[in-house]
Amino acid sequence: MHACTLKSLAVVLAVGVVLLGCVTAPEDATRDRATTSDQTDADRRARLRLELAAGYFGRGQYETALDEVKQALSIRPDMGEALNLRGLIYSALGDERLAEDSFRRALQVNARDADAMHNYAWLLCQRQRYAESFAMFQQAIEQPAYAARARSYMTLGICQARSGALSEAERSLSRSYELDSANPVAAANLSDVLYRRGEYERARFYIRRVNTAADQSNAQTLWLAARIENKLGNSLGARDLGRQLSARFPQSPEALRFERGRFDD
Repeated sequence: MHACTLKSLAVVLAVGVVLLGCVTAPEDATRDRATTSDQTDADRRARLRLELAAGYFGRGQYETALDEVKQALSIRPDMGEALNLRGLIYSALGDERLAEDSFRRALQVNARDADAMHNYAWLLCQRQRYAESFAMFQQAIEQPAYAARARSYMTLGICQARSGALSEAERSLSRSYELDSANPVAAANLSDVLYRRGEYERARFYIRRVNTAADQSNAQTLWLAARIENKLGNSLGARDLGRQLSARFPQSPEALRFERGRFDD
């Protein structure tokens, strides 16, 4: 459904929203591979409703998505993917209690569903239940067939940074970057953590990887880079980045901070 996109860079440095995916869990290795001919009419109708729900969710039409996923579950109450998506929808709607119930039910259907674990872990992080969140992220990462470990390491690192565990956050984000060095969200968050730890040279390396591509940089990444250069004593570089920030994002809070010289905010 969703991967972490460049749009999330606008908030991710503040350890805010991360768009979380909903990927089909792996099949049980002891079972024969399911094919189209194995599906019943009910399976096909539930699958269609789920696909519609995913499409509406992706467009931000959460109420419509919820209606479609409810219809999928009325056909197949044990459909783990639908329960997982329902959790994401409720989370987007701000109903954390129902979101948690949906993720728990998805894991009752399939105790090895790493995507449900990932999404549940992020919900726990948002509720500041950090120890539970970290454990759930780690459980997802340890699933043998899980293909999105980079995503979970990244989101775990963001959550650890939110909790103030910067050393652990650096390790998780570094691991995410090792697995997917092309992800600007991982690079930007790693740079932010290194900046907060006072490791300015290393922070500069990662944020430059983001800002060298205009379609990846934004007000927050340019401001972070300017603050890093300021800490390194490169006032000329800091001013140049600030001018880029003001020219491209003149109405942003970051541009206002630059104009007021508030580099340490």
